[in-house]
Amino acid sequence: MKKFILFLLIIMLVLGVILRVRYGGGEPYRDLSTDPLIEETALEEVLAYPEPIGNLAVNRQGRIFFTVHPESRPQGNKLLELIAGAAIPYPDGASQHRLFNTVLGLVIDRRNILWTIDHGNHGFGKARLLAFDLASGEVAHDHRFSNDIAPAGSFLQDLQVSPDGQTIVIADASFWRKKPALIVYDIQQHTARRVLESHDSVSPENYLIRNQLMDMTFIGGLVSLKGGVDGIAFDSAGEWLYFAAINQSGLYRIRLKDLTNTGLPPEQLESRVERFSDKPLSDGLSTDVAGNVYVTDVEHSSVFVVGPDRQPQTLLRSDRIRWADALSFGPGGWLYLADSAIPDQVLQTRDHIKAKGPYYIFRFQPGFEGIPGQ
Repeated sequence: MKKFILFLLIIMLVLGVILRVRYGGGEPYRDLSTDPLIEETALEEVLAYPEPIGNLAVNRQGRIFFTVHPESRPQGNKLLELIAGAAIPYPDGASQHRLFNTVLGLVIDRRNILWTIDHGNHGFGKARLLAFDLASGEVAHDHRFSNDIAPAGSFLQDLQVSPDGQTIVIADASFWRKKPALIVYDIQQHTARRVLESHDSVSPENYLIRNQLMDMTFIGGLVSLKGGVDGIAFDSAGEWLYFAAINQSGLYRIRLKDLTNTGLPPEQLESRVERFSDKPLSDGLSTDVAGNVYVTDVEHSSVFVVGPDRQPQTLLRSDRIRWADALSFGPGGWLYLADSAIPDQVLQTRDHIKAKGPYYIFRFQPGFEGIPGQ
């Protein structure tokens, strides 16, 4: 009996070491914060909701859509529209469980099509790209990804549509599989490719996220939250795709024409990735028509802006923001922010999640116009 107990202890020790080496650890990241360019009072509350917010998208007419974050294990509606102050299931309540499993990312293209990405429970189910025509409410596109595009352990969670409506780029943060990548999807052909897999630009560096609520470590420090490429955003002309990994010091970009060039060998594609600037540990990205890139800061409850001079600056900071997540421009120059409050939902009990509600969508005026929905 003693030998059996000793054997179990050794197995547990070995598993703990493996977990710690593969998923744990991390060094503090430097604080890039500057004096905010906008006063905290500019931040307006748009929605207080009892469940954690996932991503959001706002179209040209000001219609606001959002997901309930799948890591909170929602049992009810998963995609909703904010109408006259009330959150209404979209396209309706009856189809929520049929259409959605772990839907998270949202974007609205320039044809007024709402695109959603469902990671299929970290790739252990089928990841699904689903789109709705906002004029009719009908399904406009439906594609389930094969296992070679969205394998077990993948996490397809953010997406952007090129301005010409031909290409979708999806970010695979790959928290568990540890092979992050960009997925390039041809809308007309219904074909997808994984590119830049495990390249330095899409991979996490060894940084520990120190959020205002907690250091992002779990299971007694054996696991740290370390995500690959997450935020992605096209510039207004559709020439460049900007992208960034969560636990990464760099904001990168690559030309869309290179991403969509199927004849370009992987090593040549990698050589065309450009490190654009430094950045904070981040989540969501957006861009405006003046060439600025907006980057959320998940450690310091803030949003950064990186201008054409490539110098990151704190744009707005507020202790009301628990985890600055997705960004989406709406009409009138408003930039909307989803606060997903990740520390209060990931690996937390349902009682804890409920007690820490409500959860918020905010907005503010950054001073430049953006493309609504993106």
